[in-house]
Amino acid sequence: MDVLYTAESLSTGEGRNGHVVAGDLDLDVAVPKEMGGSGNGTNPEQLFAAGYAACFHSALHAVARGHKVKLEDSSVGGRVQIGPNGQGGYQLAVLLEVVLPGVEHDLAQQLADEAHQVCPYSNATRGNIDVTVTVSDD
Repeated sequence: MDVLYTAESLSTGEGRNGHVVAGDLDLDVAVPKEMGGSGNGTNPEQLFAAGYAACFHSALHAVARGHKVKLEDSSVGGRVQIGPNGQGGYQLAVLLEVVLPGVEHDLAQQLADEAHQVCPYSNATRGNIDVTVTVSDD
């Protein structure tokens, strides 16, 4: 792979209950209450959801430009779920909700499907994590 960019981060403390620094991001992380933690901080799943949604949204705009479709007020919501994998560890699942106001539903679905093929996060997770992409009209 020809590297175009390298992102760096540093995690200190106790991992999921600690601190992360990456670029302008400098924050405490904490295990969510649902998993027995304090919930007093951002957790890694929220960071992954934010990164995936932003990356997918960028891929969506690139695909739309290729089809000469102008997107206005578009959004991508990301949800990352975590649960036991049945083998003593944990696994993730991702739900992405795409909203493309003013774009006919079938075309919006086509653009979302194509974005899912080019998004680096989608390519990295394919075959490892269940990812569901839904186009919503609102």
